[in-house]
Amino acid sequence: GNTPLGGDYPVRIQSMTTVNTMDTIGNVEQSIRLIKAGCDYVRITASINKEAKNLALIKEELKKRGYNVPLIADVHFNPKAAEISAAIVEKVRINPGNYVDRNTKGKISYTDKEYNQEIEKIRENIYPLIKICKKNGTAMRIGSNHGSLSERIMSRYGDTPEGMVEAAMEFVNICRDFDYHNIILCLLYTSPSPRDS
Repeated sequence: GNTPLGGDYPVRIQSMTTVNTMDTIGNVEQSIRLIKAGCDYVRITASINKEAKNLALIKEELKKRGYNVPLIADVHFNPKAAEISAAIVEKVRINPGNYVDRNTKGKISYTDKEYNQEIEKIRENIYPLIKICKKNGTAMRIGSNHGSLSERIMSRYGDTPEGMVEAAMEFVNICRDFDYHNIILCLLYTSPSPRDS
């Protein structure tokens, strides 16, 4: 959007609205309060298709009121919602774990061939999003989180920081293969407390 990130740019501040995404005015008013408090970006949940579509109304109302802050769609579990959002907002947040088949009935071992076939499925599933992002100049935040890794990654790395990095890098490499480089990486790992050991 109009507020670049990374490199020599300053540290940017982002926060998220907490009202239902279908509450257009509620999101607009919370966004304005965030902007006035110093936020450079506003993130809004877009978990389902109708929420993703409503981002256009939120953005339009913000512009009517004189605010042109970059919006970020926070998408979980729904690649179609990510695609809808990517045509509207300046950045879309996805999780690599949402682009894999988790219905493998507890599969704990993958041959190299099976492992690579899963990566090819990811490539096919994410290409529509990459294409939309490239067309619209939309950034993609790849957010790899502890606790949301695919069974395939878990089979080789466990629920570890290394597994999170591997999951994120698979997506980075796929994006590079499609000549898409407008990427932001976010890895969140919470180590178990001593009481959990």
